[in-house]
Amino acid sequence: MEGKKLVNLHLRFVLLLVLYAVVSGGVFADDSGSTLVIHAGTLLAVPGQAPVSEQSIVLKGNRIVSVVDGFIDPSTVSRAARLIDLSSQFVLPGLMDTHVHLTGELSPDSRNEALYMTTSMDALRGAFYAKKTLTAGFTTVRDLGAEPEAIFALRDAIEKGYVQGPRILAAGSSIAATGGHGDADGYKAELLKLWTPDTICDGPYDCRRATRHAIKYGADWIKITATGGVLSNTSTGTDQQMTDDELGEIMATAHSLGVKVAAHAHGTDGINAALRAGVDSIDHGTFLDRESIRLFKKSGAYLVPTLLPGAKIPSKMEGNPFFTKAIKAKATAAAAASLNNVRLAHKAGVKIAFGTDSAVTPHGLNGEEFALMVKAGMSEMSAIYAATVAAADLLGLTADLGTIEAGKLADIIAVDDNPLEDIRQLEQITTVIKDGQLIKVALKRR
Repeated sequence: MEGKKLVNLHLRFVLLLVLYAVVSGGVFADDSGSTLVIHAGTLLAVPGQAPVSEQSIVLKGNRIVSVVDGFIDPSTVSRAARLIDLSSQFVLPGLMDTHVHLTGELSPDSRNEALYMTTSMDALRGAFYAKKTLTAGFTTVRDLGAEPEAIFALRDAIEKGYVQGPRILAAGSSIAATGGHGDADGYKAELLKLWTPDTICDGPYDCRRATRHAIKYGADWIKITATGGVLSNTSTGTDQQMTDDELGEIMATAHSLGVKVAAHAHGTDGINAALRAGVDSIDHGTFLDRESIRLFKKSGAYLVPTLLPGAKIPSKMEGNPFFTKAIKAKATAAAAASLNNVRLAHKAGVKIAFGTDSAVTPHGLNGEEFALMVKAGMSEMSAIYAATVAAADLLGLTADLGTIEAGKLADIIAVDDNPLEDIRQLEQITTVIKDGQLIKVALKRR
C-alpha cells in the first residue's frame, strides 16, 4: 500500500508539473541552445537602410548568428534546426518604447485604487500589461515611473524568465520637488504624508541624496520631473518646478554613477533648464521653442514626444471623475501643442526616440504612436528608426539591439505588409521573437 501511495503521489506531482508548464506557456522548455532559421519575405535589417527580399536569419539560442541571401534549408545549418516561415511577411527588429508605466493604467477608478492596491498586486498587474506590450511587438521598454519595489521585481522576474514581457529599464519613483509633479497629491494630509515617495527632495544636496537613494534601490535610469504635469491633481501648471541648482546636482550625481537621466518636461522654461543641466532625454517636450532646439542640437539629447495621450485623452475626459477641472485645463492645452513640437524638432534635426506614455493610454496600443509621428511630419522610415536604432542608442543598447545583424540579440517581429507604405501595419504585429524565443505567431492566410 505504501508503494502504491508513493507511485500515486509521484504521478500527481508529474501531472502538476505538466499542467503548470502548459498554463505558464512552457516555462520548463529550455530553448536556450536551440537553432532557428527564419525565412523573411522582406527584411528591414537596419532601419534607415533599404529593405531587401528573400533573406534567411539564423538564430542560435538568444543571438543572431547570420543573415544570408535566399531561403536556405534549415538542415544545412543543423539537423535539429527549426524553420519559422515568414516568407510572406515583412520582418524588422523588435520595437522599443522608451516611455511607459507598466504597473498601471488610467481609469475612472485610478484615484481610488491607491487605497487598496498592494505592492504585490501592483507587480502582478504589471506582468499582465507587460505581456500585452510584448505581444504588441515591443521587446524592450524604459519604465519611467512606478512603485519601485513592484517595477524592479517585475523587471527582474522577466529577466529570469519567470514571466513573459519586454526587457525593462526602470526608474522607479521620480526625483521631484515637494508639491511638484511626481509628489503625492489630491488626498487628505495623513495620506499625503504616508504616500510621499523617498525621492521627493528640496535643494541641491537633498536632491543628491534622492538620486543616490533611487540608484541604491535599483534604478536603471533617473527620472526627474523638471516641470508640472498634466495628470497631477493640482493647479500648479506645467512650467518649471525643479530649480536650476537642483537639476544640476541631480545630473552630476547620476552621471558620476554611470546612470542616465530622463526629464519629464512640458513647459518651455523647464525644457531648456533641463537641457542646460545635461539631461539625456526630454520626455513630452510639449512647449519647446527655437532655443530648445538649439540646446537639443548642442547637447545631443533625445526628444521622446509621447503623442498618444494628446490624441486620445481629450475625448475621454467628460464624465470621467479622474479628470478634475485642473487636469482638464492642462490636458486641453498640452493636446493642442503636442504635434507641433515633433514637427519643429524633426525638421530641425533633433534626435527623436519613440515613446508613448502608455498607462495614460491603454497598454498594447503602443503601435498607434507611429501614425501620429507620421502625421507630425516624420517619414515612415524615420518613425521606425526612432523605435529601433535611435531608441537603442538612447538606452545604451546599440551593441545588442536595434538592428537584425550577426551577434545581436534575437529580437525580431513581423507584419503582413510593408509599414514603409502603411505605417499602421505596426499596430497589427503578427510575429514576435524575443531573445530567440517565439512569443507570438499569427500569420495571415493568403
